[in-house]
Amino acid sequence: MGFTEHSGVHASKVAVTAGNILQELGYDDHQIELARMAGYLHDIGNSINREDHAHTGALMAFQLLREMNMSPADIAIIITAIGNHDEKSGAAVDPVSAAIILADKTDVRRNRVRNKIKATFDKHDRVNYAAAASSLEINIEKKQITLNIELDEQICSIMDYFEIFLQRMLMCRRAAEILGLKFKVMANGHKVG
Repeated sequence: MGFTEHSGVHASKVAVTAGNILQELGYDDHQIELARMAGYLHDIGNSINREDHAHTGALMAFQLLREMNMSPADIAIIITAIGNHDEKSGAAVDPVSAAIILADKTDVRRNRVRNKIKATFDKHDRVNYAAAASSLEINIEKKQITLNIELDEQICSIMDYFEIFLQRMLMCRRAAEILGLKFKVMANGHKVG
């Protein structure tokens, strides 16, 4: 694809993180499981094409889940989350889609970079490769969810990160609001958002 890793590792991480977000916020087991399913399937459309993969993926998931005799209501929740996770055309519309967006857009890590030749890194490779560590933490009392990221500023500055990922961070802010939270970013120990 020429993009960062979108395989089973990313799918599993998004599934687990989305489920954990809803679990920490006290959602029921059924919603948590729907978030996990949507998280695991969210990038299935990449098997066809990266362009418009969210919408393609929602259609593919619809067929799969219908063949598995899942209830129409549950299918709607899952495909809505899948179809709305891309920053170009999507938006959080319910708790499951919000959790998917937060889990997906905050999965920034060095081992997502598939290109091993640093001299040929594109801007997304550079940002992901610079991410020495990242975590997503919820503070129930403060009603906030925080992306903690450690960037190697020899590779990518904090400003470069936001220049490249601004749309993703804005999408996360709106997704957090759906969950009744404020989205914050701590980069290299400094509060950024």
